[in-house]
Amino acid sequence: MSVIKEHSDNAGPLQRYLAEHMTPLNPHLVKLRDASLQDANHFMLSACDEMNFLQMLLTTLGAKKTLDIGVYTGYSALAAALVLPPDGKVTACDITDKWVNKYGRPVWQEAGVESKIDLRIAPATETLQALINGGEAGTFDYAFIDADKPNYPNYYELALQLLRVSGILVVDNALWGGRVLGDEDAMDSDTRAINELNKRASSDPRVHASLLNVGDGVLFCRRVK
Repeated sequence: MSVIKEHSDNAGPLQRYLAEHMTPLNPHLVKLRDASLQDANHFMLSACDEMNFLQMLLTTLGAKKTLDIGVYTGYSALAAALVLPPDGKVTACDITDKWVNKYGRPVWQEAGVESKIDLRIAPATETLQALINGGEAGTFDYAFIDADKPNYPNYYELALQLLRVSGILVVDNALWGGRVLGDEDAMDSDTRAINELNKRASSDPRVHASLLNVGDGVLFCRRVK
């Protein structure tokens, strides 16, 4: 099985068709996407159809307070900030601002949304726990997880505490190139963590979970209690 993003080396007509038959991405998002694709680590960039869908989800939710766990060049944070209201906020978590400073921040500024993005450089588990300790549990509308895979189960638990009831948690790379279909005993730590989270969410009474074949796989969880 192969799960393909439109910018993957093995992308074909279907991926191009998906990208061409949707509302065009905001020009600032296109600019950051194109710049990010010049980076050696561009395989970490999310699919454009996924970003398009998540922007629609955010506007449908009427989201104002969001989390972005795993920032890379700032593409997903920008996608959220562009559709949040003027008083909206993206709390963005990463352990480095190397790629954001090189690629994302200039586009954030150009798009006029830098003030909406609160970039916190620290292990995301620490940032999320600090938000909980600070009394912000149950106050976020949306969370997007796309960071180091072994910590996915930890990010899920912390983000779920921060979400309000009916808030949405989105987990990227949930199919991991199809590797989640392999022998569990032979899985590496990344695949094992993703597979564990998919299983956990599917039976978690706190959420309504839906696993979709979008991009590299997306796990959607709506907090129900």
